[in-house]
Amino acid sequence: MKVNINMKRIVFFLLVQLMGVSVFAQQTTIKEAEAAYRKENYNKAIELYEKLLKDNGESASVYYNLGNAYYKAGKVAPSILNYERALILNPGDGDIRFNLQMARLKAVDRIEPAGDFFLLRWFHAIENVKSADAWACISIVCFILLIGCLILFFFSKYIRLKKLGFYGGVVLLLAVICTNIFAADQKDDLINRKFAIIFSPTVTIKSSPDTSGTDLFILHEGTKVCIKSTLSGWKEISTEDGNVGWLPSTDIQII
Repeated sequence: MKVNINMKRIVFFLLVQLMGVSVFAQQTTIKEAEAAYRKENYNKAIELYEKLLKDNGESASVYYNLGNAYYKAGKVAPSILNYERALILNPGDGDIRFNLQMARLKAVDRIEPAGDFFLLRWFHAIENVKSADAWACISIVCFILLIGCLILFFFSKYIRLKKLGFYGGVVLLLAVICTNIFAADQKDDLINRKFAIIFSPTVTIKSSPDTSGTDLFILHEGTKVCIKSTLSGWKEISTEDGNVGWLPSTDIQII
């Protein structure tokens, strides 16, 4: 028994040590990348930020800094791609959204989004204030307060408290529903990456998933498209203005 306890302690100690080494290495790489960026050695910064993502997984801040490095290096499509990835993880960050708009100004295509119903625009604007995890936490808090309002309504002896419980409960019920929808919608965006960025300088969109298909229109690098379906190395895409067609999968990078 003593041997088992000692072994567990040794394993725990080794895990703590490994975690400490990993965090130290990560922080060292971040500092090296920041130093390279300040010295305008953008290619080195890009290399280091890419390594951080490969070794440690997705991070909104790393994607954002990588987007900045690509932007400074004059690489439009990769900068837009990484800003978009950062925005999925942290949709409420104003700096990411601003830099993304600046990068889009360097793209060739100027596609006007199809008009959405104004309530739908408001819905998405509110949804993008917080991340999926933040909306989930808000939903839990609202649900707990809703339980409190129900207790007030059913068990309070005072009319004013009953009214407070009723009207407060209605508001909180709506809040729970909305925040759950926001969280589920953003979680879906994280899991099912439906958008992509054109990486080829120019690509001709076809009417069918074949080189012999009719040429429909041309898109350029940096343009954001929505992926509708996949077939034999081809992607069916739609643009923000509603145009639909096919292009080779190798011409885009999934956000």
